Amino acid sequence: MPRKIILDCDPGHDDAIAMMLALASPELEVLGVTVVHGNVSLARTVRNALVVRELLGAEVPIYAGADRPLVRERISAEAVHGVSGLDGPRLSEPQGKPEQQHAVSFIIETVLAHPGEVTLVPTGPLTNLALALRLEPKIAGLIPQIVLMGGSLDTGNWTPAAEFNILCDPHAARIVFESGIPIVMMGLNLTHQVIATPRRVERFRALGSRVGEVTAQLLEFFREHHVTRYGWEGAALHDPCTVAYLIRPELFKTQAMYVAIETNEGLNFGRTVCDRWGVTQGVAAGHTGFAGNLGQPANAQVGLAVDAEGLFDLLVERIGKYR
Repeated sequence: MPRKIILDCDPGHDDAIAMMLALASPELEVLGVTVVHGNVSLARTVRNALVVRELLGAEVPIYAGADRPLVRERISAEAVHGVSGLDGPRLSEPQGKPEQQHAVSFIIETVLAHPGEVTLVPTGPLTNLALALRLEPKIAGLIPQIVLMGGSLDTGNWTPAAEFNILCDPHAARIVFESGIPIVMMGLNLTHQVIATPRRVERFRALGSRVGEVTAQLLEFFREHHVTRYGWEGAALHDPCTVAYLIRPELFKTQAMYVAIETNEGLNFGRTVCDRWGVTQGVAAGHTGFAGNLGQPANAQVGLAVDAEGLFDLLVERIGKYR
């Protein structure tokens, strides 16, 4: 039986490819795509989700959600994704519209209707999920798993300490990580292993389809930022790692850790503080002097490593289903 999921995203080049993978995979039943502010404004992320849906010929409902963070001022990533958020290929303006229902309401209603069955897959800021948890706290006990892209075991990408998705709304991220819901975190330390090299990009173009060509063009535009900043051959495919984990978990290595979110202003604002060595477990770990945060159980499986070639094989196979 396919696993029921809600994909919560802010398209975004890599969000678009995560949508392609999810909607082409029989292992998953995408109940809806909820959209949040993030890479660009909410109006543009919703537009981009609609564009991708029509490119794929899919029928999944799309719901607009939060247009700003809970507390901080909104930031965005036009410098990475372009003004539209999907710069690169020529894409027609969408004919369809999002649903009238708000994304947060849809999340709550769907989880309540399918208790214990709906996995949440956020690939952008966590504002929609945090609002759902605050408006209806009982859903925390009904969500079997959250598989998210965000954070980092080590360094950030938007600041030296913080990854973009978490930095967009650290207060929302804190609510989600403190919710008690089992979390799988695909952070930069893992997603930076998944590089769309020119050879890998050509595999999509070689599919000979419109969707394959659009995927190649998206990755070629997305590449420019990564070449300039990191000197890499291609772009890092962050967001598809979440969906791939649900389909092929054997491609990934993870470790259980306690993860805290830094919400105090300063150099570490938005950092995911990952306790890889168990020092916050206090006496059980042989430590008695780490004040203020002892006795913390692991609240996330943090991604450490991925079989990048296997992940690209999966992407090419599934995107190859589209024309």
